[in-house]
Amino acid sequence: MISRRTLLATGAAALATPALAQQNFQLDPIYLPQAVRIKQTLQPQQILIVPRAHFLYYVTEPGRALRYGVGVGKAGLEFTGTASIDVKKEWPTWRPTNEMIEREPKTYAKFKDNDYVQPGGPGNPLGARALYLFQNGRDTYFRIHGTTSPRSIGRSVSNGCIRMINEHVIDLYQRVPVGTKVTVL
Repeated sequence: MISRRTLLATGAAALATPALAQQNFQLDPIYLPQAVRIKQTLQPQQILIVPRAHFLYYVTEPGRALRYGVGVGKAGLEFTGTASIDVKKEWPTWRPTNEMIEREPKTYAKFKDNDYVQPGGPGNPLGARALYLFQNGRDTYFRIHGTTSPRSIGRSVSNGCIRMINEHVIDLYQRVPVGTKVTVL
């Protein structure tokens, strides 16, 4: 089990990364990864997301979890319910959904009327890692992923996905196996 001191030091180191420093951005310390107490009834190796509070909890043992700050979906676009992580990808490719293109045609103009898929990499909106949420074997098109917009952490601004600081999603990605249960309240 990682110590609280190590976890906080890791979070502090993440803030010092060049990507965030270039943007003159400082994450509110409340959204840094932290070891916290949680309901004893939650089973280890599951994820609980509380969008209203902008937190994701990864249960490590009965009564204990790692808490990460997240950005979540705008009103009307949020995912709720239970899913499982059926696919994990490093530096995933990305294409907005047809609904996203219809809602924001100017923002997603380069994707209209073609099959263009943005390659993975530092400029990709899904960031460094993506955990794909499925229900009953079907892709929900919702993800837990990194972000190129760290200012969105602690806010409800996405098209429904759960956003994390890249360094934080890398940490979570390494901890969770395929099949991990995810509950979004």
